[in-house]
Amino acid sequence: MTKASARAAVLRRVLDAHNYRYYGLDAPSISDAEYDRLFAELQKLEADHLELRTLDSPTQRVGGAPSKNFASVRHRVPMLSLRKADDESALHDFDRRVRETLGRSTVDYIAEPKLDGLAVSLVYENGVLVQGATRGDGETGEDITANLRTVRALPLRLSGENIPKLVEVRGEVYLPLAGFQRMVEDANARGDKPPVNPRNAAAGSLRQLDPTITARRPLAFFAYGTGISESWTVPHWHLDILAQLRAWGFPVSELIERVRGAEGCLAYFTRIGERRAGLPFDIDGVVFKLDDLAGREELGSVSREPRWACAYKFPAEEAETLLEKIEFQVGRTGALTPVARLKPVFVGGATVSNATLHNLDEVERKDVRAGDTVVVRRAGDVIPEVVRAVLEKRPPGTRPLTLAEDCPACPVCGGAVERLEGEAIARCTNGLSCRAQLHGALIHFVSRKAMDIDGLGEKLLAQLIDIEVIRSPADIYLRLDVTTLAALDRMGDKSAQNLVDAIVASRNTTFGRFLFALGIPVVGETTARDLAAHFGTLAALIEAAERDRPTEQAEKKKDRFRELQSVPDVGPMVAASIAHFFAEPRNRTVIEILVKPCADGGCGIFWPAPKAASIGALTGKSFVITGTLPGLSRDEAAALIEAGGGKVSGSVSAKTDFLLAGEAAGSKLAKAEKLGVPVIDVANLRKLIDG
Repeated sequence: MTKASARAAVLRRVLDAHNYRYYGLDAPSISDAEYDRLFAELQKLEADHLELRTLDSPTQRVGGAPSKNFASVRHRVPMLSLRKADDESALHDFDRRVRETLGRSTVDYIAEPKLDGLAVSLVYENGVLVQGATRGDGETGEDITANLRTVRALPLRLSGENIPKLVEVRGEVYLPLAGFQRMVEDANARGDKPPVNPRNAAAGSLRQLDPTITARRPLAFFAYGTGISESWTVPHWHLDILAQLRAWGFPVSELIERVRGAEGCLAYFTRIGERRAGLPFDIDGVVFKLDDLAGREELGSVSREPRWACAYKFPAEEAETLLEKIEFQVGRTGALTPVARLKPVFVGGATVSNATLHNLDEVERKDVRAGDTVVVRRAGDVIPEVVRAVLEKRPPGTRPLTLAEDCPACPVCGGAVERLEGEAIARCTNGLSCRAQLHGALIHFVSRKAMDIDGLGEKLLAQLIDIEVIRSPADIYLRLDVTTLAALDRMGDKSAQNLVDAIVASRNTTFGRFLFALGIPVVGETTARDLAAHFGTLAALIEAAERDRPTEQAEKKKDRFRELQSVPDVGPMVAASIAHFFAEPRNRTVIEILVKPCADGGCGIFWPAPKAASIGALTGKSFVITGTLPGLSRDEAAALIEAGGGKVSGSVSAKTDFLLAGEAAGSKLAKAEKLGVPVIDVANLRKLIDG
């Protein structure tokens, strides 16, 4: 070993030790100036002797070259989500099920604060960090290794003894409140929009394509467990795993405790709740995990949730503030949404100045008025909402909200506003002539599940609308070329060519995608696919809509739109929306241009001719898909079902044969269970397909 390599090795060990003391133990032993001197010495050594620069060197935390995108990472052991305990009764039920399954009178849990950050997976080979990824959907995450290397709380090389050949460490990257405040102040000083809350700031920092930006963010980390491992005897107790993580150089929360039974869990929850306001980081609840790892194996998992753990979240935070005025926002379908403009108030970890009022019926039901003192609620990432007006604080002279006085015309284009009988939503009737609707409609049109035009984002679309290059979806194909695009701000020749190539590629699509891209109100992805499968061609669908024209009279509303309602899961409201959409001449004109061949002056969008119905093991069976599926997207699952002769619907009914359920299945699962519809997972689906 040369003198330079020996000195570099010493400097790496010393700097790693000081990093751990500073970020892991919060107990620095040298001054910042002395640390910087040692760091600079190592930098110079590695610059003079390039062969000394290693991936685990502290100097490699400054970030590398920007990435164009993040590759996908398949977790070798799924990162399961946690079931929720909403109240004391649910927590007692969780504890009872654990004890009864294991046949024990009492069990111990590891209680830890639930950090409001971003869960990550870290893979170490022979003690060196080789890969870092986000949780993603639990099965597949994003490779953010370069960004995670910049987080100084993470060891790039494990220290101590008992280092495995391979080990995956899991934990939470978060932003301390002091660091978040600095980011807000810096953003305000630059005139930029400040981050909303620490969690969003942490997640955004880790998903920067340029790691040097991540390196400047004051991110922190707590380890809370392990995944896959090789050549390591895993301890019997989770508390011992945490001790081993500390020994390897990971920061582990000092707030973690071992508690006994449900009563111990509740006592811990109360203690942490009392300390919450004084903690240097955000938490939104507590996680309880069975300490006994053998017991965990026996309990197993269900619906991608471990039976041996649960999250007990704090109640949603509420605050009072002044509702200064009510304004209306216009969506892509012309829907007018009332929004409360509030005197800024800090609630749920963020400063809130706007809150949704949902719709006119909701405003009327709550009797919320401009000038009221209102209660605002925000929990986690949920959009802030006005819960109620504080009537005893209502000043004289307030009046109820009405369309006639408060929104007689569209606030964006001045077009007429219409609220159909029985509907909670009022709409601007100006269609794509309204800039707000045009922008929203185009964002939807180019989205991944619609025409899938990569590179044509919100800001670029807004710019093209502002300079009046685009006035309808057809203009994307007819007016965007390399010359036009390259002349725009921050758009070079190569980027322009890539976008033009994406536009050309999008012409080859499917009938269902095209219908979804049109943005017909209340027609989602599944309904669009059902319409495409039922009618087969655009001409057949338009003819059906013509025969079901909304001007027809019928004795009963439910008797209208009979032909459109012959499509499964299409009811009167959806059928009416489809008929209204195709009856509008401007919509028909745009559609005709979109599908007309390029040689005839059209956009040239096309899709394969409809195939004969597949006959297979699933023929005649109706499926509904819900939740996040392991190893499959919903599109892939639907394709499997249809290839087997089955049909995919959007809603559960008594006629549904199977519900294919994944993680976070929600209301569809509850309805299926109520109706007695069989619930299957992906493995069961494959067995059905195989006969």
